Amino acid sequence: MRTWTTEALAGDGPVALRGALEVEATARGVLPHRLPAAARAQVSDGFCALAEAQPSGVRLAFRTEATVVELDVVPFPGAPADDASALADPAGADPADGAFGPPGPCAGVYDLVVDGRLTARIAAPLGAPDARCDARPGAPAARRDARPGAPAAGRPAGRPAGRPAARPEAGRGAGSGADGVVAVRFDGLSGREQDVEIWLPHAAIVELVALRADAPLRPPRAAGAPPPRWVHHGSSISQGAGAAGPTGAWPAVAARLAGADLVNLGLSGNALLDPFTARAIRDTPADLISVKAGINIVALDAFRLRTLGPALHGFLDTVREGHPTAPLLVVSPLHAPVVERVPGPMYPDPDAPGPGVSFRGFGDPAEVASGALTLTTIRRELGRVVAQRAESDRNLYYLDGLALYGERDFAELPLPDQLHPDDAAQRRIGERFARLAFGPGGPFHTAIVGADSGRGVAPRRG
Repeated sequence: MRTWTTEALAGDGPVALRGALEVEATARGVLPHRLPAAARAQVSDGFCALAEAQPSGVRLAFRTEATVVELDVVPFPGAPADDASALADPAGADPADGAFGPPGPCAGVYDLVVDGRLTARIAAPLGAPDARCDARPGAPAARRDARPGAPAAGRPAGRPAGRPAARPEAGRGAGSGADGVVAVRFDGLSGREQDVEIWLPHAAIVELVALRADAPLRPPRAAGAPPPRWVHHGSSISQGAGAAGPTGAWPAVAARLAGADLVNLGLSGNALLDPFTARAIRDTPADLISVKAGINIVALDAFRLRTLGPALHGFLDTVREGHPTAPLLVVSPLHAPVVERVPGPMYPDPDAPGPGVSFRGFGDPAEVASGALTLTTIRRELGRVVAQRAESDRNLYYLDGLALYGERDFAELPLPDQLHPDDAAQRRIGERFARLAFGPGGPFHTAIVGADSGRGVAPRRG
């Protein structure tokens, strides 16, 4: 008979919390943040506050011989799951339509990675035992166990995933069973020693209460030099809008392929060259840095040509104060036909045939001549600024977003809402970024090769 172990997630312990810039202690556990308190104090926009607390890229890491792992969470109570206005991206998809996260009463989608491979994905309902929560729009309620080849649907053995945590059985160790606590359960692990990661939801806010397993939990394996830490900032696309699960967000795809330690500062609706974000990057240890900007700038009509260049200069100046020589990659926008040559702002298109929301630019193309910004003009200006700075900054690079997702990609994998990639396109973008940035000849390649040599391993390829 196996003995259950429970680990509180506050304070020191064997379970590592990766990808968060700060962890806030709460009455029942901890709340991961992707912006530090100093930055959050300067956020006046409620949607930005919600986005930074959605733990895209944040994961729990540990080693265990368990066959069952359960994570107790408390879903964020401040925005009712059926209140679309509370969570809708002003320049993105409405989660009630499923384009930015799981529709309905969800505590989020969780991915289980064992020894570097995705083995299970669970969409956890928000409390009610009989609630259903889909991982993707139109998908059946999937509660897969961790065994390779396990059926995609059906409940794992034991307590159904996502049901409120009951009082632990004898031998399980401590647990609260308090109202509002949701237990996310993964069954079918091998029982052999294995390195495990639980990737937290990319589009839901959750307090972390406790982690239980039917075997001891130990710190994750450390072999040689640690992987290079990659800090990335971008929009909802970088946060994972349209991805079926947290490891499907394109930065997560790229990081896992390359073997990098990801800190994802993709902030839905808020890739706006904000000084507080630049300072957060400046003050965060990083080996590799990328900044992807453009779509939110058009969507909010946030700059004119006159102000965009200086804003980017200021952002990069601040980042360089803390990372004077780290490889720094500026990435321009992906292809989005509705704002390639039409300025913002962007709003839902009232004339779109549906179903679901569809966006378009509402600016006047005639104003481009006087400085209104389209994606085309933004790419040109970002490239100009980087080329100018690169004359004295040998570690500054530019990547055209059209190399990640261009016109041909749109024809094959169109943007469902004219703005956000779907799950397949997110995967393609991540694979291309891994090749162009981390692959041979890419700006991040040397750091990856050096780290892999120190660990005596090859980069992950899947």
